[in-house]
Amino acid sequence: MQRIFIIGLTALLTACANQPSEQAQGDNKAVLSPVTTYYDYQFASAEGEPIALNQLPSALIDADVVLIGEWHTHSAVHRFQTDFLKARLADSKDVALSMEQFTRQHQNVIDDYLAGEIGEQVLMSDAAAWPNYQSDYRPLVELAKSQGIDIIAANAPKPVVQCIGRNGIDYLEKLTPEERQWIADDVNTSDSPYKEKFMASMHHGTPEQTEKQFAAQVTWDETMADSIVKYLNENPDKQVIHVAGKFHTEQGLGTAASILRRNADLNVVVITPVESLSDASEDYQLQVLSPPTRYVKQENRMKAYKKLSHRGKGLECK
Repeated sequence: MQRIFIIGLTALLTACANQPSEQAQGDNKAVLSPVTTYYDYQFASAEGEPIALNQLPSALIDADVVLIGEWHTHSAVHRFQTDFLKARLADSKDVALSMEQFTRQHQNVIDDYLAGEIGEQVLMSDAAAWPNYQSDYRPLVELAKSQGIDIIAANAPKPVVQCIGRNGIDYLEKLTPEERQWIADDVNTSDSPYKEKFMASMHHGTPEQTEKQFAAQVTWDETMADSIVKYLNENPDKQVIHVAGKFHTEQGLGTAASILRRNADLNVVVITPVESLSDASEDYQLQVLSPPTRYVKQENRMKAYKKLSHRGKGLECK
């Protein structure tokens, strides 16, 4: 009996020691812990200094907006997002969760779910939840629901964004007044460091096509930023934690810049997933294993690109 108890206690202590949200402490200071699986993460400052979630620096506690970038479907990143929200809720309930993964026209569905008026299956179907909702975003939503905090459905409707990508930003003029409210009041497609970064990432298509694709991309950023700023205008004492793809948030570009363009007085902090820690990052860093290589053979890459380019071909734009 004693041997069984010792084995069980050892297993329990080992499990606790491996929890990334309970990082080891040395002289009351977080220390680096190894990242060896796709569940592991190491949270660190811009200078690469480890940060324990139970000892967040004042810059993160006092921020108006915390943008957490993600590699979509990365288990460790999604685990950190939930751990970070849990840590903030331990200090204050004046927090709201904002999500790229839900769009503005479904805000009432989100609200009904948080109020317990509909079940999860209705939430997923009526709010067009992403295919990986149950594995990656359910923990965030359920934590928010259990703590009674708001969730902001921040993004623009995908069909409208796709039509902008096909027809350009002038497509907004064809929307009805009801449809137009689901998009940011102002969508800025002018030259910027973010636009330069986006254009440099594009390897196919004509300049005219890439200009339209940037208009679609920035419509996401502007709408998410607009949703966050409008929420803070009505709830100035809240901190908004926003989760989105890291291209939308890193280096203070994209959504971060769009937020500050609307209200330069807001304090915006960015957390970006990285493969290795740097001592001179522009953002707080979340070290995780990098995603597996998507393609090794060029023919497989081109096959996937052709399939992607045909996505939404049946969509009818006005």
